[in-house]
Amino acid sequence: MNLEIITVGTELLLGFTLDTNGAELGRGLSAAGIRVVRRTSVADRPGEIREAVAAALSRTGAVITTGGLGPTRDDITKQVVAEIYGWPLEFNERLWQELVERYRRRGRVPAESNRSQAEVPRGALVLPNRWGSAAGLWLEGEPGLVIMLPGVPLEMRNLFAAEVAPRLAARAAASGVIRSRSVRVTGIPESTLAERLGEIESAIAPLSLAYLPDLDGVDLRVTAWGLPAADADERLSRAVAELRARAGDVVYGEDGADLAALVLDRARALGLRIAVAESCTGGLLGARLTEIPGSSDVFAGGVIAYDNAVKTAQLGVGSDLLAAEGAVSGPVAAAMAQGAAERFGVDLAVSVTGIAGPGGGSESKPVGTVWFGLAGRGGKGAVHSMFGGTRSEIRYRAAQAALFLLFRRL
Repeated sequence: MNLEIITVGTELLLGFTLDTNGAELGRGLSAAGIRVVRRTSVADRPGEIREAVAAALSRTGAVITTGGLGPTRDDITKQVVAEIYGWPLEFNERLWQELVERYRRRGRVPAESNRSQAEVPRGALVLPNRWGSAAGLWLEGEPGLVIMLPGVPLEMRNLFAAEVAPRLAARAAASGVIRSRSVRVTGIPESTLAERLGEIESAIAPLSLAYLPDLDGVDLRVTAWGLPAADADERLSRAVAELRARAGDVVYGEDGADLAALVLDRARALGLRIAVAESCTGGLLGARLTEIPGSSDVFAGGVIAYDNAVKTAQLGVGSDLLAAEGAVSGPVAAAMAQGAAERFGVDLAVSVTGIAGPGGGSESKPVGTVWFGLAGRGGKGAVHSMFGGTRSEIRYRAAQAALFLLFRRL
């Protein structure tokens, strides 16, 4: 079953609100065996809504809209879709009384404008909304199928799961499932990764492969379309194994794996404790680790040594070394890591020092230059990387690279 998503809201086009509803629906519909073929965002204008819905119906015959079901003047999705079907809006007394009761329980009285939320296109199925005031609507007739959901993310998500997904899954059951798995890699450019994988697409057909680059690295998303569930799972498992084998040492996990959690798991399994010393990342590395519940049994702590005086006082980095090599250098990174390992009494420590920009770079050390240090049972050392992007992107990529360095050493 093919379907299109239309998210309604001028704020989506202005960029003030992220379209999380479209992403949520995409995941939910795929899990239900529905193929989303197009996703569109339109402003709160009747002509644009009408054109988008009519065009989508002409292509697939099935549409889900979000937004435009509230009580304000810009909430016009329901009226526009009702006109496409030629179904007049009728006041639903039962829906109104439920709304009044909902407000009463909160010690409030609905405004007169709320009465519009009890208006329902004749012939539409009402999808009860236990999480908000805007009921969902299911319209099915000669133009096709239109499912209208509220734009508030919590309401949309719950209403979809409770009322929409089961109905659509029952229709799609005969055509197979849509399922995805992913292999997570980091520390390698997308183009280099593609060369390493070679002609992987022919090896995993009929599954499809997508490269999804992000600040964490690249996710290799493999998807089965319209296959029986058992067949899909078997093919996906074989494809994941093939991807891991070809990608090699840049793989760190699968699906939603978090690199920080994997670092902690490995250290815990080995009975080791770790610490960090950070300069340019300013605490991002420690934050990634402490965001994981239970990290305290592995992670001892860290030092944010942004100023050179702090590197000397807190980590024991010699002032002569700083003067000779500069704060962003291999010897200083190694000394920072050793200082952290000694002061926290841990088995392994990692350090980060770099130039995140936008200023501060030079010809020999341009913006994006980052050095990492490791110190512990195996001695100490340092490695160098170059990162592109904005200041925040460089800092995030540096924290991710430091975690991967820990992961590989562990």
